[in-house]
Amino acid sequence: MRSGLLPRLAALSGALAVIAGAFGAHGVTGKPAEWLRTGAEYEMVHAVAALFALKLARSPLAGLLLLGGSAVFAATLYAMALGAPHWLGAVTPIGGVGMIAGWLVLALHRK
Repeated sequence: MRSGLLPRLAALSGALAVIAGAFGAHGVTGKPAEWLRTGAEYEMVHAVAALFALKLARSPLAGLLLLGGSAVFAATLYAMALGAPHWLGAVTPIGGVGMIAGWLVLALHRK
């Protein structure tokens, strides 16, 4: 993976988290607002964590898992908030597993 791609993806993830959080705070109400806020919170935390993982880990795997997991997690919540079928929520935990794996890789493979 090119060295500049992961930081760019993390930055885009952070921007998307802000957009989703703002829409959740001002654009919708009820359960969709909760889904947007939850997705935004997890996506933002893991975007920042992926940047730190680049500095702390021997390989980009931890950062990729953190970003990929948060993307799946947040994207399913965002999609449901925008009207996608609720069965999509069954996919959300796969993203959670990716985030957990990223944290574990970071813990086990530090520089």
